[in-house]
Amino acid sequence: MGTICQGDPLPSPKWVAVNGPLAHELGWPEGWDGPSALAVLAGNAVWPGMEPVATVYSGHQFGVWAGQLGDGRALLLGELITPMGPQEIQLKGAGATPYSRRADGRAVLRSSIREFLCSEAMHALGVPTTRALSLVASPQAVRRETMETSAVVGRVAPSFIRFGHFEHFAHGAAAGDELRYEATLQALVDFVVVHHYPHLQDADNRALALLDAVVSRTAELMAHWQSIGFCHGVMNTDNMSILGLTIDYGPFGFLNEFDPQHVCNHSDTHGRYAWQNQPQMGYWNLRALAQALLPLMPDTKDDPQAVIDVLQTYEQRFPQAMRARWSAKLGLQTEQADDAQLAVDLLQLMAACRADFTITFRRLCQYRGDLSPADTLNAPVRDMFIDRDGFDAWALRYGARLEAEAGDTASQAERTARMQQVNPAYVLRNHLAETAIRRAQAGDFSEVQRLHQLLMQPYDEQPGFEAYADFPPDWAQSIEVSCSS
Repeated sequence: MGTICQGDPLPSPKWVAVNGPLAHELGWPEGWDGPSALAVLAGNAVWPGMEPVATVYSGHQFGVWAGQLGDGRALLLGELITPMGPQEIQLKGAGATPYSRRADGRAVLRSSIREFLCSEAMHALGVPTTRALSLVASPQAVRRETMETSAVVGRVAPSFIRFGHFEHFAHGAAAGDELRYEATLQALVDFVVVHHYPHLQDADNRALALLDAVVSRTAELMAHWQSIGFCHGVMNTDNMSILGLTIDYGPFGFLNEFDPQHVCNHSDTHGRYAWQNQPQMGYWNLRALAQALLPLMPDTKDDPQAVIDVLQTYEQRFPQAMRARWSAKLGLQTEQADDAQLAVDLLQLMAACRADFTITFRRLCQYRGDLSPADTLNAPVRDMFIDRDGFDAWALRYGARLEAEAGDTASQAERTARMQQVNPAYVLRNHLAETAIRRAQAGDFSEVQRLHQLLMQPYDEQPGFEAYADFPPDWAQSIEVSCSS
C-alpha cells in the first residue's frame, strides 16, 4: 500500500514544542526529548525497528476525482505498542516521497504550528482527532506564496488510513487489473477490521459492516464539529479518516461571528465546505467510500439496497447526534418535542445578529431562567444580540424549558457547571494562531507553548488569560487561510 523511503535530512533542527502529556500517555519516560528523539522526529534518523513508509491513496478533491495522490509529505515511521493501544507515528513535512508529484515534501512553520496546536486543542475539546507529539523547526527555506522556513510535525494516531486508500484500489480494479486490486482492497478491509473494528470480524460481509461502522463514526464527528463551530475547510475524501478522526489540519477555522455560510478556506471559491455544508459533505464522502467498497459486495451488484440502507442510516444518526449536542449545550438533560426547534431558533437569531459563536454559548451557561431576560444578571448573553426583542422572546421560551426539566432538581450552579463542560471558553481562533506564528517566525516559540498549555483546558476559566477568550481584534478580519496553510 506504499513505498519504503527515507525522509530528506532537515538541517539544523530544533524543538519548537513537545507534547509531554501525550508522551506520558504513550508510556515514554521523562527526558525522552533528547538529541535522539529530535533526530528521529525531524526525519534525520530512525530508531531500531523503524522502516519509514509513504502510502499511496487517491481521492475526490472538491467533488472531482483527482486520481492518485498519496503521502506527498508524510512518512509513517511505524507502530508502537503503548498503554493507549497500538499507535502509529507519522512525520508531516519530512521531505519528498514517491507521491510528492514534483513538490518538495516539506511543511512550513506556519502550517505546522496550526496543526500542532489544533490537533491537541481538538483532543482537549473531546473531538476524535489525530494527535501531535512534536514540532521541529529548521532554517531551511522553501517557497510557498513567499519564502518560508521548514518544520516537521510528529503525529500520532491508531491509524492514518483514509477513505482515499480504499478509493485508490477500487479505481485500480475498475481500470483493469481487477483480481490484483480487489485482493488488495479486501486485504485492506480485513486489516482495518481486525486491527480497529475487531467486533466486526465475524460479520457476514466485512466490507458492508465496516461501512456501517464508519457511517456511525462520521455522523458523530460531524455533529461534534458543528457543535463547537469548527470548520475543517478541505473535506476531500483523502482527508477523511476510516476511524472517524479529524485528520489533516490545513485551512481550518473556528467560527467568530456566527455565519452558517462561513467558508474558512480561501481556496474554496464555491463554498463547498462551508460550516453549514459539512454534515452533507460527510454524507457525500461516505457515498464515495461505499462506491469504493462495492467490488467486495458482489451480492449487491444487481440489488444495492443493502448498501443504500446502510448509507441512509446517516440521515437518522447525524440528526440524533446533533440534537444531543445542542441539548447539552443548552443545559437540557431531558427530551421534549420542541428542543430541536429551540436550538435552531437560537442559531438563526445568532446568525441574524452575527453573535460570536463561542462567546454566546459560554455566556449562556450563566443564564438565569428564573429572572427576566432583561435582568442585569442576564445582560452578558443578552448583549450578544442586537435584536433585543428577538432574544427576549427566545429567552422566555428557554427559561420555561429550563423550568420544565424533570423535577427541576438541578440548581443554577449545577447547570452552569454542566454547560461549561460542553461550551468552551477557549478555542484556537485564527488570530491566536497567527500571533503565535508571527512570534515563532521571529524566533520566539514561547507563544506556541503558552497556547498549547492554555488549550489543554478549554472548558476551565484560567485567570490571566481572559484576553484569549475575548472577541477577536479588528485585524483578525483580514486573516485568510488557504490549502497552503
